[in-house]
Amino acid sequence: MTDRLDPLVMRVLDGDLPLEALSPALRAEAEAARRVFGAPDRAPMALSPDFDARVMAAVRARALRRPGAARRAVAWLVAPREVRVVVRPWMAGVLAAAAALVLLFARPETPATGGVAVRFVLHAPEARSVALAGTFNHWDSGATPLVRSEGGLWAATLVLPAGEHEYAFVVDGERWVPDPAAPGVDDGFGRRNSVLTLSDAGRSM
Repeated sequence: MTDRLDPLVMRVLDGDLPLEALSPALRAEAEAARRVFGAPDRAPMALSPDFDARVMAAVRARALRRPGAARRAVAWLVAPREVRVVVRPWMAGVLAAAAALVLLFARPETPATGGVAVRFVLHAPEARSVALAGTFNHWDSGATPLVRSEGGLWAATLVLPAGEHEYAFVVDGERWVPDPAAPGVDDGFGRRNSVLTLSDAGRSM
């Protein structure tokens, strides 16, 4: 028998072609190959009586381990992902106006520990850093840094007690800027400070 079997012999071994269809020479080759490889066992496979029960038990166990739809939805929502927001130049003014309206008219929530949560926002796209200084942090320009977001908006949220608070934004550690969304008063040194008045129920103008 040669190292490479004839394709017709292979078909006979696979059961696709009867042995009688071969020429005498190929028939002899096929018979020799059968003796080498053994005739294929075509007896039906017998499964154990509990095979179905074991398969279904495995399926049920896998289904129980799989998280429900609600849990999968929560996992998808809290999974970290990158979100890119492209802000066009003409949208900067719109975002600043929207932030000012939120700061002016949104009613801050009153935390359970007392005080009023207030979000301070400044539109300063050219700034390298922005901080908040006021009577609530002893005018310390490094105590309350703001976080920059897309579109040149800087923001920070503080919980302040009820009462009147004066403050200003400190841009790049040097320039003191009043809040354009709040009323202002003269600080007595040639600058204007913004004024925020809070009651126990929230902001009052």
